[in-house]
Amino acid sequence: MTTKQRAYLKGLAMNLDPIFQIGKNSMTPEITAAVEEALAARELIKISVLKNCADDPRTLAEILAERTHAQVVQVIGKKIVLYREGKEKQKRIQLPK
Repeated sequence: MTTKQRAYLKGLAMNLDPIFQIGKNSMTPEITAAVEEALAARELIKISVLKNCADDPRTLAEILAERTHAQVVQVIGKKIVLYREGKEKQKRIQLPK
């Protein structure tokens, strides 16, 4: 992913609300499965890491990206933004070249 594409996705993610929260249980198979489904449906998602989670948000983002074959767009504070290119042409976010 180029820096131009990453900047474009960051701009799109600014208007998104987090759809998942990672709490004190940290990474569970259920969260991974839910993130996988959300990426299939939306391509770009935002996740919030709660204060009671002891793990580092950057580490959590990398683990989630690896398990779901996604890319980490950004991690700011306790917010994670992930992107995975969709398979259907209609729902696809058009990235700049």
